[in-house]
Formats: sequence, structure tokens, C-alpha cells
Amino acid sequence: MQTNRSALVTLISVFFFWGFVAASNDILIPVFKEKLNLEQWQSQLISVAFYLAYTVGSIIYIGISKLYGGDILNKIGYKNGIALGLCISAIGTLLFYPAAQLVSFNLMITGLFIVALGFSLQQTAANPLAIVMGDPKEASQRLSLAGGVNNIGTTIGPLVISYAIFGAVGSGNKLDDIGAVKFPYLILGAAFLLVAIIFKYSSLPNKINVDESVEVDSNIPSKKSALNYPQLVLGMIAIFVYVGVEVATASNLPEYMKHCINIETSNAAPYVSLFWASLMIGRWTSSAGAFNVKPTTKQLLRFLMPYLAFGVFLLVNAIAKSDLTVFYPYAFVILIMIGADILSKGNPARQLVIFSVCGIAALIFGMLTTGLVSVYAFISVGLFCSTLWPCIFTLAITGLGKHTNQGASYLIMMIMGGGLISWLQGWLAGSDLLGIKASYSVGVLCFVYLAYYGWKASKIFSSLGIRLEASNSSNH
Repeated sequence: MQTNRSALVTLISVFFFWGFVAASNDILIPVFKEKLNLEQWQSQLISVAFYLAYTVGSIIYIGISKLYGGDILNKIGYKNGIALGLCISAIGTLLFYPAAQLVSFNLMITGLFIVALGFSLQQTAANPLAIVMGDPKEASQRLSLAGGVNNIGTTIGPLVISYAIFGAVGSGNKLDDIGAVKFPYLILGAAFLLVAIIFKYSSLPNKINVDESVEVDSNIPSKKSALNYPQLVLGMIAIFVYVGVEVATASNLPEYMKHCINIETSNAAPYVSLFWASLMIGRWTSSAGAFNVKPTTKQLLRFLMPYLAFGVFLLVNAIAKSDLTVFYPYAFVILIMIGADILSKGNPARQLVIFSVCGIAALIFGMLTTGLVSVYAFISVGLFCSTLWPCIFTLAITGLGKHTNQGASYLIMMIMGGGLISWLQGWLAGSDLLGIKASYSVGVLCFVYLAYYGWKASKIFSSLGIRLEASNSSNH
């Protein structure tokens, strides 16, 4: 089956939007905290609204599908579903105008909730489309490509939004009028509508044929529901805490830099950008294993790919006229991640354990140090979160057979951890509780569970005689 390249390019454009908006939230959080005099936990309601919308969207989708007696996307069409999701997201951006005019935090997070509600529908339709648009053997490569586009969005999102709000990245400017927030999101809404029209008239397939004859691994007894498989239930918790530690680490970073090393919010964007670029660095490193090349060439790519991704970050920030010299030492931190990737040997359970231990070490090191050293330690959490999504996803759905799609939908619902755990850390960051620096212990607990899940899943599959293989797809 040949891949329709123009249609694929159209499809993966929405992956860019998901990353762009999600990472831009980390700039909105400190902006609204300062201008509206919010507590840190209140400002984290931005993350709560955004990520909880994914869960609500999944529940609504399942409810409507049951009401109609079948998968709703099979009725309205997949590309139509993405176009509808883009329109829903565009409606959400319109609320930024009255929110800025009325200086209403509640109205702003309502708009953000609606934007993410549209994203939920887009994700539900776009992921299976990416899988079926071509040779099934190349599905993981298409998802990796989509994940790379998502990471470009997360890398430049904070820089673009910071520039739109403050007038320049790293300018040190103060925000005089919160109304500056509305314009970039109105432009984003117009882009959503334009892409929705493009999707509507694109050559993307509107229907996909799903093979229902998926058999459960012979070593795993078939069960009535996906929730009867321990690897899935434990995996749902793992997705919850994984997205939680990823989002919480980034969204609390500007507050940490402001209070602990005197870096103003308007100067925080390049550092937030580096956190999200770290996910791109890690994913590009892991993707080296997907190339069908000689072992020696593959090892060379393991060192080349991460620094190529780091070069993309430096290029984007050079265009934004950021001071690049402060980021050069991070090149040595990347070496630690490369070593951890080599040690994992492509086994998702082993990689989950190793990367989680590295994440624990990074957070503890950040809490014990000061200055830019501590900032780099916290930012490096992005490196060690980078490949955990496909690791957890692979472990959680292995052996589910005909319950695989049901299990996948349950995992998507748990994305809400990104909002709830970031809120929890924001609450604990209060001066009357742990304080912003010690609040990163929340992330340590998240990584402890992730390491446990990697160990436990390995035991479950080992007892069943199942050999775990590598997974190179990553799109979250």
C-alpha cells in the first residue's frame, strides 16, 4: 500500500497544533499569575482545564457512540471528525477576546478547555488515520514523523507566544495589558478554521477498515473486558503519572526560575522551550533504532540524532535572538540520556525503569543545587520523559487482543494527570507548604511508580513467556 504523501502532510499538521498549544500554556501560567495575583495552585488550573478536557472529550465520544449504536467517527467520517474538532478548538480561541477584555481568568480557562476538547476529537481520529495511511509495516515510522512534528510545535510554541505577548523573547519586558494575550490565540483560531477547510476538501480517507479478527496472545487467557488485564490497569495509572510529571515539571519551571534565580517570566520562554525540545531530543535518539542500517551506523545515529535535534532548538532560539551561550553546557547532559538509551537495549520495560531512575536523580539533583545547574537538572526531566509514552503504551496493551482499542481509549483518558498533578505541585509550592523547590518531590514520587510499573510489567510478561520488543512510535 502506497502512502499518499500530500494527505499525510495534511494529517500531521494537527500534531503541530497539539504541541504548540500545550507548551504555550507554560507561558500563560506565569503571565496570568502575575497579572491577576493568583496563587501558584490557582494558575495551574490552566493545565487542569487543558488536560481534563481530553478525559471529558473521551467520555463524551464514548457516550455519543453508544447512543448511536456504533463508533461515531465511522458515521461522520474521520477527516470530517478532525475538521469538526478544529472548529471546536477555534470556538475556544474566540473566548480569549472577551476573557482579555473582562480580565476574566475563568473565561480564559473555559476557552482553553474548549480548545483541548476539540483536540481530543482530533487525536481520536488522527492517530488511527496515520496508522492506516500506507504500508502497515511503516505505521510506527509515520507516527514517529507525526511525533516529530508535535515536538517542533512544543519547541517553538513558548517562543512565539512569548514574542506575541512581550514583544520579544527574553526581553525582560513587563506585561502592561493582559489584552496582549488575546491576539495570538485569535490568529491561532483563524489557523484552525483554515486547516479545517483544507481537511474537509483533502484527499484524506473518511473511512477506515478495522480488522476485528485480532487474537489475544496464546499465552494470555482472553478476558471479558480490557480492565481485567493487570498490565492495562497499572498502565492507566502509569499514563496518569507520566503525563503528570512531564507537564508539572515544565509548568512550574517559570515560577521556580523567578523566585529562586531571579529570571523574569518574559525571559523564561527559551528555558521552557528547551524542556519541550528535550522530548524531541530523546525521541529522535530512540528513533535511531528504527532505521534499517548497519549496527555501526545505528550506533552512530544514536549520537548524531539527539544533537541534530538540539541543533534545531538552537536554530529556533537564534532566530528568536535568544542568548545561546547559556544553553551550550546542556550538550553534556544529553550524553547521560544517550547512555541510558543504549543501556535499555530497546526493551520498553527496561527503558521505563532506567529512564525513571534517571528522572528521579535529575529531580533530586535539581532540589539539592542552585542556579542554572538546578534549572538544567529540572529541564533534563524532559529527556527522561521523552520515550515513556510509547513504553507505557506498549506494555499496557500487550496481549489485549480484541480489547486493544478499548484499552487504548482508557489510556487516552488518563492524560488528565497532566492537569491534576501539575495542580497538586502548584498547591504544594505555596510558601506555607513545601515551597516551589521542594514541590518537585511530587515528580520523584511519579517516577518511583513508573519504575515500579516497568519492573512489574516485566515480571507479568516473563511469567507468561512473552518477550518484549522495542516500540519506536511516539506521538504525545
